[in-house]
Amino acid sequence: MADKDVLSHPDLDKVAGEEFLQEAFQIMMEEGVRKGMDVSEKVCDWKEPGKLQQILDLDLKDSGEPQERLLERCREVIRYSVKTCHPRFFNQLFSGLDPHALAGQLITDMLNTSQYTYEIAPVFVLMEEVVLKQLRKLIGWEDGDGIFCPGGSISNIYAMNVARYHRFPDCKEKGNWQMPRLAAFTSVQCHYSIQKGAAFLGIGTDNVYLVAVDEKGKMIPADLEKQINQAKSERAVPFFVNATCGTTVLGAFDPVAEIAEVCSRHKVWLHVDAAWGGSALLSRKHRHLLDGINRADSVAWNPHKMLMTGLQCSAFLLRDSSSLLQRCHCAKATYLFQTDKFYDMSYDRGDKTIQCGRKVDCLKLWLMWKANGTRGLEQRVERAFAFTRYLADEIKKREGFQLVQEVAPTIKERMMKKGSMMVSYQPLGNKVNVFRQVVTNPAVTRADLDFFLDEIERLGQDL
Repeated sequence: MADKDVLSHPDLDKVAGEEFLQEAFQIMMEEGVRKGMDVSEKVCDWKEPGKLQQILDLDLKDSGEPQERLLERCREVIRYSVKTCHPRFFNQLFSGLDPHALAGQLITDMLNTSQYTYEIAPVFVLMEEVVLKQLRKLIGWEDGDGIFCPGGSISNIYAMNVARYHRFPDCKEKGNWQMPRLAAFTSVQCHYSIQKGAAFLGIGTDNVYLVAVDEKGKMIPADLEKQINQAKSERAVPFFVNATCGTTVLGAFDPVAEIAEVCSRHKVWLHVDAAWGGSALLSRKHRHLLDGINRADSVAWNPHKMLMTGLQCSAFLLRDSSSLLQRCHCAKATYLFQTDKFYDMSYDRGDKTIQCGRKVDCLKLWLMWKANGTRGLEQRVERAFAFTRYLADEIKKREGFQLVQEVAPTIKERMMKKGSMMVSYQPLGNKVNVFRQVVTNPAVTRADLDFFLDEIERLGQDL
């Protein structure tokens, strides 16, 4: 009888749950948003791993904890996490916080739906296609296809997989055994996901030909042609070229128009990894950096980077409109994609991906775009370019900014432990370590960039 009584009532205390959410949202606003964006607060409260484990008490136990303790844990999580929305967080290619995008992300998580069919996500199926169409229009395509992917790396791997399927449709059923040796081409400054994609898809990293770059880090089209001919002489089949618009370290834009000419001559799929630099298409002043991108077969573009849409928001875009993406990835699972539904089944687009469950990534970008308009997003991009120019000019004026290999890691350690700012460093080819300063956050001011230069001088004055 007792068991029946238990099953007669919900196993959730909705009132207590709503009270917890109200308190948790308040903590997020105070600790995460207001303090997180406050330049007088630390970017991070650094603790060594062992110490942090003791503070957070991460062990999971048999009994639950009271609401007051859970709310305190929420504060601790925010306190000891890196504040990527802080005006002095320059460490990654993403930073900042857009309130409308955040609202979209919260709504997405609250609704907790998957993007695969119209019946489960009617609003978002329609919304995703509108957003993707607008991105394709900026590239210069009136038609095409696309999907939101979990990050730029996956978008690049999708491109390689679709290019292989386009060239050898039998690969889906018969696998690599029935194909010749394939060759992919990318610059030495490309994102590492190209190598990962070749390994993941069974193409092999040895079959990725690395093309030389000029002094600014841009791919040299003449060397691309040379490498393609070299691959052919080795009895490999060139099937995929990756051009990069906004390389990870130097931010270089490969000459896409010239690369497209090479690809056209050799009938090779051209993919443009514009995960970082794609948002420059929104700027009438800077979109020339991507001249020729309309000739690409596919493009990867991460609005979560320069546009601050929030992780994750990565679009994989195709010029093809013949359902190539669907044919490449579909498995026709009958429990999801029934053939006798009461509505137009062309709106069930989940079979375009290798995923089943797929998080909604379009709402935050759509809501942010609605709030700012295309011109507002253009201004955001141009502000980032303007600050980059300002910082470069200021560095030229200052003496003592010749970095040596052992200096950058030491300065990075000092800034992290102090919590004053956060900026990444890495080696550049066979040269010494260099700091990679990324400026996209609209909350950044000239004073923050001046602080960046002053703080490096302060932290490194005894080195």
